[in-house]
Amino acid sequence: MSKIAMIFAGQGSQAVGMGKDFYENSKLAREMFEKAGDRIGVDFKEIIFEENEKLGQTAYTQPAILLVQIIAYKLFRAECPDIKPALFLGHSLGEFSALCAAGAIDYVDAVELVHKRGALMQEACDTIEAGMMAIVGLDDATVEKICADAQAEGKKVWPANYNQDGQLVVAGMKSDLVSLEQTFKDAGAKRALLLNMSVASHCDILAPAQEPLAELMEQYITDNFEAPVISNVTTKPYSTKAEAVELLKEQLVKPVKYKQSIQAIAPEVTMAIEFGNGVVLKGLNRRIAKELKTLNISDMASLEKVKEEVCS
Repeated sequence: MSKIAMIFAGQGSQAVGMGKDFYENSKLAREMFEKAGDRIGVDFKEIIFEENEKLGQTAYTQPAILLVQIIAYKLFRAECPDIKPALFLGHSLGEFSALCAAGAIDYVDAVELVHKRGALMQEACDTIEAGMMAIVGLDDATVEKICADAQAEGKKVWPANYNQDGQLVVAGMKSDLVSLEQTFKDAGAKRALLLNMSVASHCDILAPAQEPLAELMEQYITDNFEAPVISNVTTKPYSTKAEAVELLKEQLVKPVKYKQSIQAIAPEVTMAIEFGNGVVLKGLNRRIAKELKTLNISDMASLEKVKEEVCS
């Protein structure tokens, strides 16, 4: 029996039209779109299928991504009921999708939770110029030292996403990030690219959002885990409500250790399946642990392909 990791990408994986194939071909998908939209008072068809600004606003980006990911996951499980997940893993926002897929939170509750998470994150950054910068071509230790030296000078910059060797995203005050661009390049970075984001995720700037998010999670998360979820903060598995609330509260201000998580689980599983739009994690996995086969389900055709490979 294959040991399969179920994995979910974070913000940045969204695209206009994602999930439309599911919506047009699945009654379950249409019902989920309807119920999720009713829960937070929006029309997800309009947000996701039509060109508009909302898909780029974090309070809507987060629930839109989660909704499409969980639809993909539920359709897969309906097609392959005998498959038992070994573990669940998500990148940043994706950890909430992982929690939902594991059964610890109902999808409509999860949609509301990440909608409010996005709003809290935006609120924490509303009165400041915050941002994120991708550093390509430097080792982790060099990026960490540059950030630590900058902090010693009073700058607000932190390592935020450990994506793969030679790719680390840093977060902080936009002016501080821009001031360090040349420092990163002088140290050997191929690129220091300011990302199109108004929120500085996974750093101390989001501390004001921690307690309100924890209170919401207490309401929604349960102890019903089909299999463990891997924490972005610790790279270790957890399977209780208490751990989920504490670790996802910490995740707001601590870096996402995606690279380290894949390195930790690769020897334990035979394959990973990425659910939702795009192949972001599939690409990262190929570079982190090339022996870990990763499939993806983003539409009905890829669902059929994975079904043939995994469920037969």
